Amino acid sequence: MGQKFLIDTNVVIDVFDVATPANVKQKILQMSPVISAVTYMEALGWLHASSTQLRILQKFMDVATILPINQPVMDTTVRIRQQKKMRLGDAIIAATAIVHHRVLVTRNSSDFNSIGSLTVFNPWE
Repeated sequence: MGQKFLIDTNVVIDVFDVATPANVKQKILQMSPVISAVTYMEALGWLHASSTQLRILQKFMDVATILPINQPVMDTTVRIRQQKKMRLGDAIIAATAIVHHRVLVTRNSSDFNSIGSLTVFNPWE
């Protein structure tokens, strides 16, 4: 996989879900772990996570590259939200992928498909 990816929160959490098919987990685990600062906060703030899940997530976060919310990401987030009704966290994640020229890996591709400058990859499809 030669592309640069940004992994969405739902994908990070699904890697640790026993219901996620093995072939999907394999695709995800082959990617370098690069995430948005929002994904860091959302994943570790997982409301009903067990202490074991949180411990595993923290190990993942320790090796992940976490891309910051900087001025270009904030400006792109504003433009996205001016054009499309979207939750703030999702808009920041999309903007992070755009600014850093990365393919967004998400299970919720329909949430992002209408953002023209964003490339989306759904490992479940």
